This record gives sequence, C-alpha cells and structure tokens, in this order.
Amino acid sequence: MIVSTLMFVCVTGIVRYLGSNLPAAESAFIRYALGLLIMAPSIWLVLRKPLAKGLMKTFAIRGFLHAFGVALWFFAMARIPIAEVTAIGYVTPICITVGAAIFLGERLRLRRMLGVLAGLLGALVILRPGFEEISIGQFAQLATAPFFAASYLMTKSLTGRTDSRTIVAMLTLFSTIFLFPMALVDWQTPTLSELFWLFVTALCATFGHYAMTRALAAAPISVTQPITFLQLVWATLLGIFAFGEPIDLYVIIGGTIIVGAATFISHREALQQRTPITPPSSATKLQ
Repeated sequence: MIVSTLMFVCVTGIVRYLGSNLPAAESAFIRYALGLLIMAPSIWLVLRKPLAKGLMKTFAIRGFLHAFGVALWFFAMARIPIAEVTAIGYVTPICITVGAAIFLGERLRLRRMLGVLAGLLGALVILRPGFEEISIGQFAQLATAPFFAASYLMTKSLTGRTDSRTIVAMLTLFSTIFLFPMALVDWQTPTLSELFWLFVTALCATFGHYAMTRALAAAPISVTQPITFLQLVWATLLGIFAFGEPIDLYVIIGGTIIVGAATFISHREALQQRTPITPPSSATKLQ
C-alpha cells in the first residue's frame, strides 16, 4: 500500500509538471491510450472469451463515468496545488458510502452518517467557502468524487460476476474510447517529451493499481485505508520541494479530518463483515 501511494503521487507530480500545455481531456486520453498498449495482451485474452450477458453494457457505462472523472482530475491537477488535489480526492470514499446506501441498499447507520458528515466538514475546511473564493480547479476536483465513486460501486457489483483482470482491462479499453471524442474537441499535437512523460504516467498508474490490489488481497481495508494518508504526506512534500508550493495548514487539517472519516467508515465496514461462525452443537469436537 505504501508503494501504491508513492506511485499515485508520481502520477500527480508528472501531470502537474506537464501543466495545462495540453488540454485535460487530451492528456487523459493519451495516458489511457498508452495504458491500453501496456494491457493489450490482457485485453486480447478478455475479448476472445465469451462474457456473461449484460457485462459489456456495465463495462461501457463504468468506462463512460470513469472517463469524465479522469478528465476532471487532469483539469484540476494543472490548476491547484498537489496537496489540495490529494486532500479533496479523499472525499470519494465518503461518496462511496452514500452511494452504497442509495443504490446498493446498504443501511446507512448512525456511525456511517457521522463519518460522512466529518468528511464533508474536512472538505469545507479545505475550501473555506465564504472566506476564500472557490476556484474552478477546486470545483473540478470535487466533481471527480461522484464519478469515481460510481465507478468503484460498479466495480464492487462486477467482482462477483467476473475476474479482476477482466474488470481492469475493460476499464482501460472503455475509458480510452470515451476520452477520444473529448480529446478531439481541442486537440493539440503533443511533443515527444509530453508523450514520454504521459507514458511514464501510464506505467506508474498501472503499477500503482497493481500494488493496491495486492495490498487489498493481503490485508483488510481497516489496515490498508489509514496508509492512504501517506499520499497526502508525499503530495505535500512533492509540492514543496519540486514545485515550490507553500504548506497550507487548512489543507493539512481538512485532509486529516477527511482521511480520519474515511478510515473510520472503512473500519466499521470491516467489523460488519466479520460474521462470527458458531458451529452447531452436533459438530465433531477436535481434541
């Protein structure tokens, strides 16, 4: 999980370095198109086998939502500090909790509601509406949360119907497809340097998702979730030393509140899933 946080911060650093020279949708498209090349063997194997009925439609809808979220993230990354993008990004788990209650019928218990409210409070601390003007970059990053949350919830529904390799491969394929027309709207020919860095971005993102998947398979969410806070630490340090961005105390405080709320929700989810198994009285006892 630590490796995954480093990889994802590398992605944000590279996108920040590239800035707004390329339109956000075009940068996102090139990143996913290059990721498509990396995952081509897996995608070929997936497309060769028959899929369960309705899966392709679900993959397409998820790719459409994820594509919009990624385009907004690239837009925000070029306009607001790295630490701020990372901190606001922690709103996504809060949206996942609300979405699970609305669309998956999960019960929104009091503890979850308090966690959601705490997360929203953290976002308000960062944005400080009424005291600071909310920038378009902040709006864009906030808007990514429901898109990424919807993508995650659809992933959750897909895990019981197909394997993880198929899910990741189809996300890469359909995100590339839906980002393509958005990129064409304001296309600018990228330089070789920009292509190189976007390829490095695709490599870091792919390896980051792989590391995260390995972490989630090795330990419960209640253990791995708190480590995601390191991403805010790396992002703050990167912003200071690589881009000369000042430390914003409100971002640190708000980010800590959001991470604490997300961690609390994840911990409660993990506890709810631990169903004690009591053997029947007739079961054979081992001596």
